[in-house]
Amino acid sequence: MSSLDLAALDPILAEHGPRGRTALLPALHAAQRLYGHLPEPVAAAIGKALGVPLAEVSGVIDFYAMFYREPVGRRIVRVCTDPACALAGADAVLAAACARAGAPAGQTAPGGDWTVEAAPCLGLCEHAPAALVDDQAMGRLSPADVDALLAAAGPALPAMVGGDLRVLTANCGRGRPATLAEYEANGGYAGLRRALAAGPEAVISEVKAAGLVGRGGAAFPTGIKLEGARKAAGQPKYVVCNADESEPGTFKDRVLLEDDPHSMLEGLIIAAYAIGARQAYVYIRGEYPRAFGIVQAAVAEACAAGYLGANLLGSGFDLEVELRLGAGAYICGEETALFESIEGKRGFPRVKPPFPTAHGLFGQPTAINNVETLCNLPLIVTRGATAYRQMGTERSPGPKLFCVSGDVARPGLYEAAFGLTLRHLLYDLAGGLRPGRRLQAVLFGGAAGAFATERDIEVKLTLEDLREAGLPLGSGVVMALDDRRDLRDVLRRLGHFFAHESCGKCYPCQIGTQRQAEILERVAAGRAQRGDAERLRDVGWTMTDASLCGLGQTAASAVLSAMKLWPGLFAEQPAGPGA
Repeated sequence: MSSLDLAALDPILAEHGPRGRTALLPALHAAQRLYGHLPEPVAAAIGKALGVPLAEVSGVIDFYAMFYREPVGRRIVRVCTDPACALAGADAVLAAACARAGAPAGQTAPGGDWTVEAAPCLGLCEHAPAALVDDQAMGRLSPADVDALLAAAGPALPAMVGGDLRVLTANCGRGRPATLAEYEANGGYAGLRRALAAGPEAVISEVKAAGLVGRGGAAFPTGIKLEGARKAAGQPKYVVCNADESEPGTFKDRVLLEDDPHSMLEGLIIAAYAIGARQAYVYIRGEYPRAFGIVQAAVAEACAAGYLGANLLGSGFDLEVELRLGAGAYICGEETALFESIEGKRGFPRVKPPFPTAHGLFGQPTAINNVETLCNLPLIVTRGATAYRQMGTERSPGPKLFCVSGDVARPGLYEAAFGLTLRHLLYDLAGGLRPGRRLQAVLFGGAAGAFATERDIEVKLTLEDLREAGLPLGSGVVMALDDRRDLRDVLRRLGHFFAHESCGKCYPCQIGTQRQAEILERVAAGRAQRGDAERLRDVGWTMTDASLCGLGQTAASAVLSAMKLWPGLFAEQPAGPGA
């Protein structure tokens, strides 16, 4: 809008105002869609309607990267420059887009047509190099595609899905979401019916017997989490789906949400029934607008079919599901920061204990799991724990999704039972490296992960074997780097990512990520100084030991791993002539 018409905001205030502070993010999203940005009068009107002081509304706007105080282009072009996309040529795409738009990255082009930004991981790693133009995902870009990129005129991006199993991903890979009828035809919601017939305690017992652990990285036993939330004192109770999948190299949850949304919803309903929650939330990262729309439609389908709402399936159990769209903050993948975001605050992590099962969302008992974990619940309840444990190993049962990207012939999402080797995943499933290339390194677990080398090629992908090898499974990231790649540049990008995403709440992470990024910038530019290696170790271990949450505690993991494997990368550079 050329002039600020605050009267146009009235429908948004009428819809969200009665819900209070928890509706702050939805109200800000709606207002930004209306005005293009969030000037102070709009922020003040929203704060007044929701009962939130203007200073706090402004703090929330400034915290999230996808909210704008000042006018931006009519079209926002976000080009991913994190490692997977950088390997595929993202820097050249970004430069071409900025040249064509006529403005450097982060600035608005003359005439206001475009704002081109260098973005952190967009969760489109199998389509690298990738971009998000408003709500349109674009992939496999080159500088020659710049006109189509700025016009958001790219084709749909069907997920590349494969593997030894197709259990969790049975409905994925069609290039469109499975309908409710298709989901039901493949056995969908049979697990929910069995759960309702068996009772909450039986459901929890079956999940515990199956040995399911969280698939987001922490690997906490899911059955124990459900049991803890059920037994915790206090009402109401909540279940939350953490779909704020922001780890560089990770895209599995996006594929599940976009291709098979009812699988996540069925798992969410089963979890809610198990703990006695009558309200559920699904928090989807802001960079996944397509997934958000698909899940919205699936919730409406489920409500119409009686799987959600009052007395669902005649069971006497009631459940409402509410969606939240994030706004660009990696830290909101941390469970307590996600709670703060749903509550309408900046996404700062909380001190633990107390833990979410006793004191979570709105201070009440809460069970929170990511998308892949929830999608396992219908499988366990339908097939039973014994059949479930026939997949995988004794200590790592069940199927697992691996996000393979980087220098392989077929980047994509691969499903397999725990226990396959790294060689099988990279060479048999993902097609191996390009002709004439050899494997230099594999980044496991994403930016917060660690590096493997050729010597680890036969390691079995289980929790126990990777732990013994000193490698994190994390969220399932497996990023291959061939012998062409400059590992200094990869580390520089990882350092920049954490410096950009640190929320700043605790000093070790706030300062440590900045110092780490500065040193890695020097190293990548060939200007390493005497003592840089020692400084990196000191900063890294300080963050690891003293940071409040998992972001700071793992911000140096990949760097410390690289320092063990390739100490020469960080050596002081000899002074040039005349220095």
